[in-house]
Amino acid sequence: MAKEPGPPYGIRARLSVPLQQAEEQAIAALKQEGFGILTRIDVRQTMKEKKGVDMPGYVILGACNPGLAYQALQEEQELGILLPCNVILYEKEGGVVVSAMNPTVALSMVRNANLAEVAREAQDRLQKAIESLDRQFG
Repeated sequence: MAKEPGPPYGIRARLSVPLQQAEEQAIAALKQEGFGILTRIDVRQTMKEKKGVDMPGYVILGACNPGLAYQALQEEQELGILLPCNVILYEKEGGVVVSAMNPTVALSMVRNANLAEVAREAQDRLQKAIESLDRQFG
């Protein structure tokens, strides 16, 4: 993976492609790992419309692996507060940073040991998706 420091709660890579291409490739990589996209928020457009400010491109994708989400919700019904797994893409210094929530960190606050395996599986899949982007476009 690209060696750019990121937050401990994220999985990150830096790509050398335009935002639109990075988004298309991220969606494809997530799909390969069983994730679909439930939501898409264009933060740049929203900030322009609501606040009248210009900012670099920034997109939030709400990604969900239905099988893993179902397992987690069976164990902890309130877990929907933390779903879906957010994946962000934003323009930075001529490239695009792709970063996903680290499910093991996020779910550690729930303090339900039965969720640990689901969290690890989700983390592994998100890690694979982002690493594949880094290998192709990093």
